Amino acid sequence: MTVDLARVVEIVTEEVMAALGPAALRQEPQCRCHGVLYECCPERLQGVLNAGAARLGLHANGPAGEVAALIDHTLLKPDATRAEIEALCREAGEHRFATVCVNPGWVGLAASLLRGRGVGVCAVVGFPLGATTPDTKHYETRRAIFDGATEIDMVINVGALKSGELRWVERDMEAVTGPCRESGVTSKVIIEAALLTDEEKVTACALAKAAGADFVKTSTGFAKGGATVADVALMRRVVGESMGVKAAGGVRDYESVRALVAAGASRVGASAGVRIIREATGAPAAPAPAGGY
Repeated sequence: MTVDLARVVEIVTEEVMAALGPAALRQEPQCRCHGVLYECCPERLQGVLNAGAARLGLHANGPAGEVAALIDHTLLKPDATRAEIEALCREAGEHRFATVCVNPGWVGLAASLLRGRGVGVCAVVGFPLGATTPDTKHYETRRAIFDGATEIDMVINVGALKSGELRWVERDMEAVTGPCRESGVTSKVIIEAALLTDEEKVTACALAKAAGADFVKTSTGFAKGGATVADVALMRRVVGESMGVKAAGGVRDYESVRALVAAGASRVGASAGVRIIREATGAPAAPAPAGGY
């Protein structure tokens, strides 16, 4: 499938105009944190957060399984050992996290350890810079799927996006979303929001939607910033309810998860998954992992 850039423009225009309403005539920003013409951010969510409500039935005292089902239990540090990957998988099986998220070299091991446990295996592609070529990402995706990955988190070519090379970014995304669709594997597009302007975030999300990705994702956790409530809310506004939004990078406690889910996240990537579950159940918090994602 080739992305129609005219359709991307239509998507962006439709989403912006739907959000603007009467404000389009005034041209006055409603959202102070983003300076855009619609409300997308934490202030309009604060009442919800203060009341303890959240999306997808995530409540302040919800069961641990409800929280665990939102989390990709993550270990992506370059010096991760086999023993650490095995421990990650044991924890994922015990707590029933959505997936374990690992580098491609560990996919086969994770898939073998989690077979029949009801936990998926998520592989990162083009990680963490996104600066490899589309054909390289295509092969990396196919190999990860062959090794047992059930989900793929790919990093876009951020420099190409910032250069306005939208055809390049289109090919980049499709190189991954194509084989994922063919194999029934979930695809997530990491836009690395901390490196983008708000306009670039909107463009990246619109391209991912047009490319048939299943999720957009905030961050790798290796850039200068991670997931924020404001970015999640903006991304949700662009992609609508038909796609998932994954918040990742710096998510280390239960309160952060609640805020991100309330803003629109339907999945959370975290290396502190066990700590988050303990906090959700009121158990004494365990220390956050060193070098947390």
